[in-house]
Amino acid sequence: MMRQHYALTLQNRIVITELRYRYFVITGKRLEPLEERLTEGQLFALRFAPDNELEELAGRAIRENMPPDAIKRAIVYWKPDNSRV
Repeated sequence: MMRQHYALTLQNRIVITELRYRYFVITGKRLEPLEERLTEGQLFALRFAPDNELEELAGRAIRENMPPDAIKRAIVYWKPDNSRV
């Protein structure tokens, strides 16, 4: 049970690190200041947004306090996460 918990925790950290990297590459700005205003669920939902939608959707998620499901529904061109175990 502990092994599975550690694996999922590590995977969550990797997803957030990848999202930070993508956000920086796209915008030239760090994601960390926005992370303080987003929940983990919101961050995990944002990973499905393509590069051209990510910055606007992150800002909208904060402004409108969008739940993760609403973030996913707002994505126009879905970017699947096929690497998640």
